[in-house]
Amino acid sequence: MREIPSESITKAVAELAVRANCVLPEDVRDGFKKALRIEPSPVGRDVLGQILQNADIARLESMPICQDTGLAVVFADIGQDVRIAGGDFEEAVHEGIRRGYTDGWLRKSVVAEPLFERKNTGDNTPAVIHARIVPGDRLRLRLAPKGAGSENKGLLRMLVPADGLEGVKKTVLDAVIAAGPNSCPPMIVGVGIGGNMEVACLCAKRACARDVLSKNPDPRYAALEEELLALVNKTGIGPAGLGGETTALKVNVEWRPTHIASLPVAVNINCHAARHAEAIL
Repeated sequence: MREIPSESITKAVAELAVRANCVLPEDVRDGFKKALRIEPSPVGRDVLGQILQNADIARLESMPICQDTGLAVVFADIGQDVRIAGGDFEEAVHEGIRRGYTDGWLRKSVVAEPLFERKNTGDNTPAVIHARIVPGDRLRLRLAPKGAGSENKGLLRMLVPADGLEGVKKTVLDAVIAAGPNSCPPMIVGVGIGGNMEVACLCAKRACARDVLSKNPDPRYAALEEELLALVNKTGIGPAGLGGETTALKVNVEWRPTHIASLPVAVNINCHAARHAEAIL
């Protein structure tokens, strides 16, 4: 059994909060550079150039890539041979978000209650935590701040098996077209297929936070990712919604087993500031 102090978790999360918001990941930067080389629209190329310039300034000045520094979504893979010492795991994560967003001068965007008072918590807590127990004695933390502009364009449809592959494609395209310029394209599109209602949404969220260069390990779903990306980029929405062939940098698909009568499909969209940062303790 390996012990990890809760304070180490807090420190790691605080650092990830600042890094994720101020440093665009290299896989996303590389995606923009590739798109800049092949985008036929002059306006689209200009937008892509400005996005890269903004990312460079954010990195050099340690400033947020976007003013919406998001709801903090934390994916935690906790090794079954790990013991958290000195405090509660979730509280350690929340404290890390509190420190990172306060000391890093990041915008606080969380309201304590969603409908009536909607009073800001003042420190961007609580985080959204998705934890799972995995083999090993390590703790992997992946923080993906999620802004509301793209998050609001998510979609869930409870299809039936007869809807099949064409139903899945239509659901993804419907979500992208409805999002249009409001999701600040080029997008990263996460697609969750299978499970039940909540599992499909979680699959889409995990897919949305995956690296641009990653591929689904199942070759059938990897091929679907490529096909969906081509379809999305044929919509003509383009960078910033001003037209072009770079509406998305990547479509990532995650799937889970499902009921014989169900085919849930969820779509989660990331804006061009596809922020994520990871640490292993």
